[in-house]
Amino acid sequence: MPKGFGNIMKQARMMQDKLAKVQEELAHKTVEASSGGGMITALVNGKQELVSIKIDPEVVDPNDVEMLQDLIVAAVNEGIKRSQEMM
Repeated sequence: MPKGFGNIMKQARMMQDKLAKVQEELAHKTVEASSGGGMITALVNGKQELVSIKIDPEVVDPNDVEMLQDLIVAAVNEGIKRSQEMM
């Protein structure tokens, strides 16, 4: 095996280690996104996992559950998008 190849492999391992460390650090960071003018707020971590969701009681209308569902989906999707951008 040529001497240069060993250096390339060492550098590749170092880069993998750095990438793993950065991914671990980002996994502990969160982003927040909201919908409905802040009525629904989603908190998503760097692993694109939903950490929490807050729902303003004013948006809870038993006669319009579909709107609430749509707002939740919009907030979660925006949170995931921001988390991916952070990564």
